[in-house]
This record gives sequence, structure tokens and C-alpha cells, in this order.
Amino acid sequence: MPIKYSQQPQPRPIVHHHIVLKPHHKKLLIGGSSVVVILLIALSVFTYLNFVRQELNFNILDNKITDLRTETQKNINDVSTSLLEARENLNSLSSDIGDINTEFARLKASAGEDFSGIIESSVKAVVTIRTDVGQGTGFLITDDGYIVTNAHVLSGGSYVRAITYNQEIVDADFIGYTSNMDIALLKIPGLNEKLELGNSDTISVGEKVIAIGNPLGLQFSVSQGIVSAVHRKGANGLNAYIQTDAALNPGNSGGPLIDKEGKVIGINNFKIGQSESLGFALESNYIKEAVNAIAQDVLGQTLI
Repeated sequence: MPIKYSQQPQPRPIVHHHIVLKPHHKKLLIGGSSVVVILLIALSVFTYLNFVRQELNFNILDNKITDLRTETQKNINDVSTSLLEARENLNSLSSDIGDINTEFARLKASAGEDFSGIIESSVKAVVTIRTDVGQGTGFLITDDGYIVTNAHVLSGGSYVRAITYNQEIVDADFIGYTSNMDIALLKIPGLNEKLELGNSDTISVGEKVIAIGNPLGLQFSVSQGIVSAVHRKGANGLNAYIQTDAALNPGNSGGPLIDKEGKVIGINNFKIGQSESLGFALESNYIKEAVNAIAQDVLGQTLI
């Protein structure tokens, strides 16, 4: 039987298929790319504009904060200035009130009503001077504790103490004295109280005065009178004494003679025998001269 050979299939030729973009496909691709680019550009522009806007807002906010700080500081400065002005006005008002009270007291004294206001402000600067052999009066002439009194009040004593208006007893340091004017200078711890010396050259005969002292141990007694004469001659030969009819007794020595202005115009020094209304006080200008001479000699400085 004859052998039949089967026919081998022929291989198909390889055909390369090329994708051919039609015109509308090309347009679509190009259009899509452009949209992406445009979107990227738009996004970049938006981001940049947003950044610029934020930067602008930040600058505006920063300027507002700066302005607010400036305004706040100005307001603080204005408040501080107002407080300072208010404090100055309050201090001025307090000073004016003090001056009014002082003037009112002087007016009452000048009119002859009373010396109560002047006594109240003056007596705190007056002290009792006590030694082991006697006592008298003194008064503060500086607010750091310097006291003037009569030298004869201290004569023969081995110690000296001062009794203040508050009844405090303190040891007093002896600084020095002048026998010619019978003036002695002492020192105690400061009391922040003092009496001011007036100008004795302006004293008028007939003007009212008060004497503060410790007559016969009666502390801080006050007597009132008038100036009977000025520039009377004393035992030292100086025409340096005020004559007054204000009552002076043992213990008044060294105390102040005060005018209606509240100033010391003399230091009560002596009276003639047992006579009444014949007291004498060393004039204030001589007190100042004597005190400064002692202080300059002992301390190397003047005090008043």
C-alpha cells in the first residue's frame, strides 16, 4: 500500500503592524499635554500669588503689631506722666495745706487769739536739760540733734542729759561753749525736729512773743508776753538782749523766745533779781554767731 505523505503547512509570513495615529488622535494627545502644562503653570502662579498674599498679610499684620506696640507704649508713657503729675499735684496740695495751716496759726497769733498752733509745732523741738546739780531748757537747732542752751545751765555738772517732749531721757554730748555769750552746744541723736532762728534785727517793740521752758521743774511750760525793748546791754557789755515781759523763772534759762512766725528770736537768759516782767533773752543773730563759732572751732564746720 502506497505510503502517503501528509502536506506540511507553510509558515505564515510575519507581518509587522504599525499603529498609525490618525490626525484627530494626534490633536487629542497634544491637547492633553498642553492642559497638563497649563495646569502646572496655573498651579505655580496660584502658589506664588498665595505666597505673595500671605507675605503681604504678614507685613500688614507686622505693621499693625508695631503700630499697636507704639500706641501701647505711648499710652503707658502718658499714664506714667499723668501719675507723676498727680503725685506732684498731691505733694503740692499737701504742702499748700501745710502752709495754710501754718499761716492760719500765724494769723491767729498775730491777731492775738492764741499761739496754740505755733506752740504745738514748736514744743517738740524743746528739751529739758538736766545735770547732777541743776536743770534748765534747750532747743534743737538742727534736725540731726544739735541743741543750744545757756552755758550756766551746765556749770558744775559732771554729766548732762536731755529729756525730750516724748519723755525720753538721752545722754547728751557736750560740744563746746562760749562764756562771753553764755551759749553752750550739745548733741543728741537726731529727732527730726528743730526750731528756725529768725532775724533779730527785724524785731519790733510791742510784738507778741512766747517763752517755752521748764520753770521750777514744770516741763514744757509756756508764758506769753511782748517785746518791751531791743538791743539792751547785758553783763558782757553787748547791746544784744531783748527785754520781754513774758514770765521767766529758774528753769527757763536756755529756752527759746518765739515770735508770731514761729521763729526763735532769742534764748531766754536771765531776769533782774526778784522783779516781775523784766526778763532778757540773747538775740537770735548773736545765738547764730556763737553757735557757728563753737562748731567751727570744734567740728570744723558751721551749723546754721
